[in-house]
Amino acid sequence: MDFGVVALIGLAMAVGLIGTVLPFLPGLPIIWAAALVYGLAEGFGGVGSVAFTLITLLAVTGVVAGLVLPHRRVAARGASTSTVAAGVVLGIIGFFVIPVVGLVVGAVGGVLLAERSRTGDWTSAWATTKDLMVGFGIGVAVEFAAGIAMIVCWVAWVQLA
Repeated sequence: MDFGVVALIGLAMAVGLIGTVLPFLPGLPIIWAAALVYGLAEGFGGVGSVAFTLITLLAVTGVVAGLVLPHRRVAARGASTSTVAAGVVLGIIGFFVIPVVGLVVGAVGGVLLAERSRTGDWTSAWATTKDLMVGFGIGVAVEFAAGIAMIVCWVAWVQLA
């Protein structure tokens, strides 16, 4: 395959890796799609099939972890379903209202306000909100690690193809 095409796919993957940290870019799906484009252009073959399967499994694992970990941290603190729902709804609203950081600001604000309303205590509400932020951080770290592993699989695929 032409070096320029491989470089463009690598650049797309780098953008995807950045997207695992920034909430407005779907990082792992970008990396996965770039690997798919490479496979369609180059052909999957034996090595490509194994590599793309690993890339897909890593993408699914990373995306699921990024969604589940914040929720599990908040639920472990004893937050109600309505608190989690408030975080999700305000996170979605924040995503569209405040560029770049709105998702996180909305979700954090939603959990803080919902927990304050539920418990009547700012200290308890803040403790639950901190758990949410830790969950977000762990989720981002897992997504970033999955993105790196996906890129490593792709590089091995390029080298072995």
